[in-house]
Amino acid sequence: MDAPKELNDIVLPRMVVGPLTRAAIFLVVCIRQEGESRAALRSFCADLAGLVRAVEFRDVEAGLTCVIGFGADNWAALFGAPRPVELHPFREIRSGDRHAVSTPGDILFYIRAKRHDLCFELAAQIMDGIGDAVSVADEVHGFRYSDDRDVLGFVDGTENPRGDVAREAAIVGDEDPTFAGGSYVIVQKYLHDMKCWNALPVETQERIVGRKKLSDIELNDVEKPPCAHNALAVIEEDGKQLQILRDNMPFGRPSHGEFGRRRLRTDHRSGCVDRLSQPYGFGRTAVFAGDFCLPGFTSEAAVALSPAPMLLESGG
Repeated sequence: MDAPKELNDIVLPRMVVGPLTRAAIFLVVCIRQEGESRAALRSFCADLAGLVRAVEFRDVEAGLTCVIGFGADNWAALFGAPRPVELHPFREIRSGDRHAVSTPGDILFYIRAKRHDLCFELAAQIMDGIGDAVSVADEVHGFRYSDDRDVLGFVDGTENPRGDVAREAAIVGDEDPTFAGGSYVIVQKYLHDMKCWNALPVETQERIVGRKKLSDIELNDVEKPPCAHNALAVIEEDGKQLQILRDNMPFGRPSHGEFGRRRLRTDHRSGCVDRLSQPYGFGRTAVFAGDFCLPGFTSEAAVALSPAPMLLESGG
């Protein structure tokens, strides 16, 4: 079936390319195969925008949004053909004893706001509406850490694209006109060995990250090794740097020794996001970032962000 015209009319940049918030919930679910699960999900997602507005209205200045994305495995069952050109499950990466796995997930709900209680309320309402049709693969509650730093103590997201550059990077355009207005994302989970990390001298930490810890100033080319985190985060094509929108949220459970980041990367092509996923902790990062930044690493499947209510209402 043809994708509905509304896909090209819906305005997504406000949600995908919105400002970073103080709180977020990453909710990944798998569709149950029995019964009328898919029909129930299509019906629910058609009304999702209204549900978000109802919760958002309690504090409109809190900026509550919910981006919904769908994985490759159940795309055809939900929407039929065609499928977004570059939509595919996350491709596992192996290098030596390091393994970035592809974890299950059919639908991503990426909920964010300035207030965590609004994120929590919306997540609760979502699960109340679809709980019988899905099983939960993962749920992470993220927060902004001290001075917008990650759990490693460094400011995160300094070089994120902004404004028109961010919109151009994140939103699908003429390269896949049927799904113009959507975005590809990869959601990943990084777990850090904080005892190992905190035992390192600050100077060593700075060489791993590529920035000064206190001032957030980037190290010069003499000080910064080629395997520094911010050096590996640069991807070029035909001599031009490719921009990818990132949103990293710390999370953790200190009593369980769990300290990490939920990383969401957004782009108008999944190939760019794939290429960015490969360096961290693999191959050329073995000396620094692979040893200390990412001692544990799991990755979820790639999903295409799309205006789900319009898509499901018109094509379900």
